[in-house]
Amino acid sequence: MLTKQDIFAFLEKMGIRHTDTVTIHAALRKVGEIENGADGLIDGLKEYLSEGLLLVPTHTWANVNPKNPVFDVRQTVPCIGTLAKVAAFRKDGIRSLHPTHSMAAFGKNARDYIAGEEKSHTPAPVGGALSRLYDAQGKVLLLGIGHERNTYLHAVDEMIDVKNRIAEKGFDATVIDWDGREIPCPDYHPHEVHGLPADVSGCSEYYPNYKKAFEDAGAVHYGMLGNALCYVCDVKKMTDRMIKIWKNADRDMCVYDMEIPESWYK
Repeated sequence: MLTKQDIFAFLEKMGIRHTDTVTIHAALRKVGEIENGADGLIDGLKEYLSEGLLLVPTHTWANVNPKNPVFDVRQTVPCIGTLAKVAAFRKDGIRSLHPTHSMAAFGKNARDYIAGEEKSHTPAPVGGALSRLYDAQGKVLLLGIGHERNTYLHAVDEMIDVKNRIAEKGFDATVIDWDGREIPCPDYHPHEVHGLPADVSGCSEYYPNYKKAFEDAGAVHYGMLGNALCYVCDVKKMTDRMIKIWKNADRDMCVYDMEIPESWYK
């Protein structure tokens, strides 16, 4: 069973500092048994990042939509796994008010970092909590999963205005805050990608196409936590590499499986 000390040792070995801003996605079953489960993992991460910030995505994109356009920060259950469902309702964190891509923030300046997310009109807008990981020189921690769950990359798509990512038609959403106040979020445009295979849910399924290019940039390194292969990703290096690739790309490389030519990033 993994203990808090095991988590500390892993983070130190992976070069994560106590002052870092870190967002995490995890497949807990692949990691194996953790003392106190998802809460124990959050406790360990939060304590280690004693002068930093932990961001746990608590996304609701599967259950906030035109047919159900209401996000209640107090009640709407995340759609992305156990860690998110636990983090969303912990009393020591604060969940952002983004209608589809909320995050629970723990640590230094948590409330300030996630402020204003109710004004978002797309999943990962420029200036939003995800995109500001670049300015914070943040890190993405992937436990037992790969870039197919690297939500930050959606923010880069929006930064560089990649086409075929956002729905042309929006809907009027409503956000209910921690005090029960209703906040209108008009003309919200969710993700929508055309040209994907019928059995593929979104372009992120092809984000692993970037893997080799990220490695070449020194943007990711690997380690083990329990039974899981883990990625630690440098946000700035990933972003800069994606910008270079898209300047040279002659097609959308995230609508099917392909190897990105080295000439696009060397």
